[in-house]
Amino acid sequence: MRLDKYLKVARIIKRRTVARDFAANERVLINGKMAKPSSEVKKGDIIVLQIGDKSTTFEVLDIKENVKATEAKNLYRIVE
Repeated sequence: MRLDKYLKVARIIKRRTVARDFAANERVLINGKMAKPSSEVKKGDIIVLQIGDKSTTFEVLDIKENVKATEAKNLYRIVE
């Protein structure tokens, strides 16, 4: 699944356009490498979001096309 879509489906970022902007402005890493909005996300990947001076690390646990809001937290785990 594309990075921007995953961030939206997992509800890490509220809108896909915002997720696309994050990746386009080099504020997202996948497994330590700079990611583009079209980068593929797989189970087990480590995603780092850089928001201002803070960075948050997520581990991808599952990938689904559509999930309910209550189930979205099951798609990832916050590492740091």
